[in-house]
Amino acid sequence: MKTLKDVISLKFKTSESEGVIFHGEGQQGDYITLELKKAKLVLNLNLGINQLGSIFGHTSVTTGSLLDDHHWHSIIIERHGRNINLTLDRHMQHFRTNGEFDYLDLDYEITFGGMPFSGKPSSNSRKNFKGCMESINYNGNNITDLAKRKKLEPSNVGNLSFSCVEPHTVPVFFNATSYLEVPGRPNQDVFSVSFLFRTWNPNGLLLFSNFADDLGNVEIDINEGKVSVHINVTQVKKNRIDISS
Repeated sequence: MKTLKDVISLKFKTSESEGVIFHGEGQQGDYITLELKKAKLVLNLNLGINQLGSIFGHTSVTTGSLLDDHHWHSIIIERHGRNINLTLDRHMQHFRTNGEFDYLDLDYEITFGGMPFSGKPSSNSRKNFKGCMESINYNGNNITDLAKRKKLEPSNVGNLSFSCVEPHTVPVFFNATSYLEVPGRPNQDVFSVSFLFRTWNPNGLLLFSNFADDLGNVEIDINEGKVSVHINVTQVKKNRIDISS
């Protein structure tokens, strides 16, 4: 395919922070990759290099954040030559690609939800998308409908299910006055805790626990946007450990 214009749109939701949403490449050095990185949306695009390799056409644009919240997000990519409009959840970003070529020349298949292993280091280090997509439209082709009706040729759809499974995690919302108290585990040599959290507030107490037999306590809090861990031990000389990240 050699195109001057492209319109690609889809909706996705995921609880994963990394994953390739779609990818295509060609033998002229052209490629287009849309992926999640650190829960942000990254579009990598190159409309080709010349034979001397002196034209640097790679362009990378990042938009959005916290996109691993398992809510639906919509993407529209509109390209006319080197001019690109990237719209995420109705927020549009306009940019112009590097290099001097206007056509996107893709020799191989476009893949959605991952990229084929090409032997290049870039393909090996990228994760496949894990989550749900709907309303995938590529230059007027309804990809989701074609995949469901098995009209894509050639195709290797892998293990797809045409339904969206909800995650089994149960979130808990805390306001400024609420807290959750659970029983401790006495006579244990190990204290271990793990959880995910998300907040807009720069300060707040995440966890507090006294150790049994008045041996001290542990406290985890957010202070000016940083997570701090404080461990107080009563019966040793160095009786306080403070870790901030």
